[in-house]
Amino acid sequence: MLSTDLWMWVILASVISFGVKLLGYLLPESIFDNPKVVTTANFVTIGMLAALVATNTFADSGSLAIDARLAALVAALIALMLRAPFLVVLLVGAAAAALVRMM
Repeated sequence: MLSTDLWMWVILASVISFGVKLLGYLLPESIFDNPKVVTTANFVTIGMLAALVATNTFADSGSLAIDARLAALVAALIALMLRAPFLVVLLVGAAAAALVRMM
């Protein structure tokens, strides 16, 4: 029963997501020339990405968790601040998580 309900929600979210994307293609291009729309879209994207990172770093089955993911995030942040290439940032984060989990 739970599996059926879950799939219903997954399919509904997929349909809504597809509809929103389709709506974006149907809007006139003049809307996207407005600087306020561009600024808002950029801020929403940054906010959503930050929320995703925070959720994946600190959430564990509905509770707060401080573990190797935090070390990976801090190490990746330091690599980003040192202007490392993206692949290096990923490898540094993975290595930090592996080292913390090994301890």
